[in-house]
Amino acid sequence: MRPTVVLNVVGLTRALLGRDTPHLNALAADGACAPLRAITPAVTCSAQATFLTGTLPRDHAVVGNGWYFRDLAQVMFWRQSNQLVHGDKVWETARRRDPTCTCAKMFWWFNMYSTADWAVTPRPIYPADGRKIVDIYSQPADLRARIVAEIGPFPFFNFWGPQADIRSSRWIADASICVDRWHAPTLLLVYLPHLDYNLQRFGTTDARISADVRAIDEICGTVIAHCRERGRRIIVLSEYGLVNVSGPVHINRALREAGLLAVRDELGTDALDAGASDAFAVSDHQVAHVYIRQPARVAAVKALLERLPGVERVLDRPEQATIGLDHDRSGELVAVSAPDRWFTY
Repeated sequence: MRPTVVLNVVGLTRALLGRDTPHLNALAADGACAPLRAITPAVTCSAQATFLTGTLPRDHAVVGNGWYFRDLAQVMFWRQSNQLVHGDKVWETARRRDPTCTCAKMFWWFNMYSTADWAVTPRPIYPADGRKIVDIYSQPADLRARIVAEIGPFPFFNFWGPQADIRSSRWIADASICVDRWHAPTLLLVYLPHLDYNLQRFGTTDARISADVRAIDEICGTVIAHCRERGRRIIVLSEYGLVNVSGPVHINRALREAGLLAVRDELGTDALDAGASDAFAVSDHQVAHVYIRQPARVAAVKALLERLPGVERVLDRPEQATIGLDHDRSGELVAVSAPDRWFTY
């Protein structure tokens, strides 16, 4: 089995390949370049689960970056346990064919307690006094200290939040090279998020994006050179592309105005009370799962949302089945925005 590295360059599209991407251009010229047909929803967690299982959300159960956990009556995003992803992962299938196959999973999501041999993921520490201390989680546990000793601490605030920039992708690339050098995994999965930041901040046509494309291409070039030297097969892909939007769709406001969404006062502010709501939406960029307590109300809520400006489609369970999104974790309805709109929380 030929050792392979997969670089997940988030937000990369064919339109961004050009004079700013000499390293990626050279890789494409040596092999091939083809578009991927995105799943619905085309968001990080769902797309990665499909890449790693070869199945759709109806099978792997990851219906978005987050969803409503009905048994807890809570909406939760960005959970990290790999047990949330159903089905065999690609490295598990490979191991059945060749027991010597190993996998290193570097910052791909659902990266805790998986069957990968080596894993590193962002994971804050939450002491009992309520503090949040930035950190990373690794498997095995001592891998964390070894990487930090080699390249320094992970720049957490350059990965999430207003300071997100190239430093986090550079650190992930350097850490991945270390793991490859130390352990030589058969499959090395590397997540490089940099393009996602300013494409969301500024849009796809802003002049500043060229510098971001050059920066991530340089990092890809470093990883590609390392992997070529070690005889690795190299695959570059992206979870989704981004588009410019003209305005929001306030889907939960519409449900509240219809008397379906419940709120409670928390320190003088209105907070969603999901468990007490007859209907509410879990918004995830351009898709929203709409959870409805009483089946008899599904048709009426569907009609209400179909009249909402900026909503392109509202899918009930049979319609969800046509795109492989018919899972118990999905909302009774799934709203899809118009291409130039997005759903607010």
